[in-house]
Amino acid sequence: MLEINSQLSIPDEEIEMIAIRAQGSGGQNVNKVASAVHLRFDLLASSLPESVKARLMCIPDRRISKSGVIVIKAQEHRTFEKNREAARQRLTALIRKATTKLKKRRPTRPSRGSVRRRLDSKTRRGKVKALRRKVTQ
Repeated sequence: MLEINSQLSIPDEEIEMIAIRAQGSGGQNVNKVASAVHLRFDLLASSLPESVKARLMCIPDRRISKSGVIVIKAQEHRTFEKNREAARQRLTALIRKATTKLKKRRPTRPSRGSVRRRLDSKTRRGKVKALRRKVTQ
């Protein structure tokens, strides 16, 4: 059971983990041990609430496919167990990000004083630049 927060958890049956060989440096260990993890989570077939699924599908993340499958590859550790836990933590963080509701933006305007200060500074800057021009008689 993967705990997302106090109200939300994912059963282990919905998460598919495959051991693969890691890429990169590591010498003989990389060549003979399948210590990297491919985590696959079918978002649309999961037991998550529809609101969380919809928010996850809207996130512009390359790990989420158009068909709603989240694929996470973890290979930074030497052991399968540590990579497995790292992949689960990344999935948890991604889903937690989708569970928090963003505040609706309230449009605001700059204050009258800030507008006046900005225009005054533009006028001063224009006067400095005007002094650099050629003097005409």
